[in-house]
Amino acid sequence: MDRIRIVGGNALNGIIPISGAKNAALPLMIASLLTSDTLTLENVPHLADVEGLIRILGNHGVDIAVNGRREHQDGSYSRTVHFTCRTVADTTAPYELVSKMRASFWVIGPLLAREGQARVSLPGGCAIGTRPVDLFIEGLTALGAEMEIDGGYINAKAPKGGLIGARYTFPKVSVGATHVMLMAASLARGTTVIGNAAREPEVVDLANCLNAMGAKISGAGTSTITIEGVTSLSGARHRVLPDRIETGTYAMAVAMTGGDVTLSGTDITLLDTAIEAIRRAGAEVSAVDGGIRVIGHGDAIRPVDIVTEPFPGFPTDLQAQFMGLMTRAHGVSHVTETIFENRFMHVQELARLGAKITLSGQTARIEGVTRLRGAPVMATDLRASVSLVIAGLAAEGETMVSRVYHLDRGFERLEEKLTRCGAIVERISD
Repeated sequence: MDRIRIVGGNALNGIIPISGAKNAALPLMIASLLTSDTLTLENVPHLADVEGLIRILGNHGVDIAVNGRREHQDGSYSRTVHFTCRTVADTTAPYELVSKMRASFWVIGPLLAREGQARVSLPGGCAIGTRPVDLFIEGLTALGAEMEIDGGYINAKAPKGGLIGARYTFPKVSVGATHVMLMAASLARGTTVIGNAAREPEVVDLANCLNAMGAKISGAGTSTITIEGVTSLSGARHRVLPDRIETGTYAMAVAMTGGDVTLSGTDITLLDTAIEAIRRAGAEVSAVDGGIRVIGHGDAIRPVDIVTEPFPGFPTDLQAQFMGLMTRAHGVSHVTETIFENRFMHVQELARLGAKITLSGQTARIEGVTRLRGAPVMATDLRASVSLVIAGLAAEGETMVSRVYHLDRGFERLEEKLTRCGAIVERISD
């Protein structure tokens, strides 16, 4: 099993290219099930989750080619991937595939809309909370679907003639459920109005792609989205938006270590709240042509309190990274997690590096320390694992991060990008 070795103490200087967003690419890939034409996606990141979803879509009959060739032949940045589902080969998404990645559960929407039926295993994914599927079931039921849970699977069936447009308000904001409703309602008869919809940029990206395919969606990016159903969707060409979580992660790494880095190929407006928190912590962050410039001051980190919230609030996917940054702040900061109940598993690992963190319910109190010291640590989930990398970059001596398969799910060529900016980071394969 691979590990990542980090020798801390080096400032970061140079350019880090930001990849396409994993959280946008996954629903966009799933949208290929909605049409028999080819959906071409540009700027698709090379990640374990993307490769896993490629296998899942292949099970449903989607033919996949990368840059005009078959999959897995090109590992470069900004891949272009072509998805073609002439016919749906199988409407069942089996446990052995869905259990490995929660987002694969989202195929239930397109399968139900296009084929009128779906049998999808209850999902798996990171162990950061229960994340029930109730909102998915309630939303699709509002469109007329019959939903039954049996033997760990959801058996879904659309009414004769297909799904029917409806008004539905989510009792709680859910990005995944909003994605599924957008895809399902695009082929429903009549108009669907979604209330309390997720406002994340990734939702807007999916809506833009669906509209390019012939859907009629308005209001994406607000809490109310309207979808006028159409009888069919065509192919399209769409570029995956930049990864705002990767952007924020590297910005925090520079704030932690010091240095001057340009994050290229990204957009500062995708994460206003997180950028403001990084600035309050003492780093200089500014928009430049084609990206973002971050200047960190290392030993001059200021304490900042944050609360995770749905977009446009502070992203839960940056909470662990920001906590890593706060371990070196001059003073006490507080991080409150409101989205997932088990997303503090990185605390005990940060403590191994010398961090002083105490937990009270869903709030962590971080007392900044003058120095961190390298140690063996273990990743517990995707975002927690990269918080350990950030802390290791600023720690004295060597930090060895194990279980880095979590990192491979969401960060493309992390060691290469950091090494090019002066960090000592290497992957060790046992």
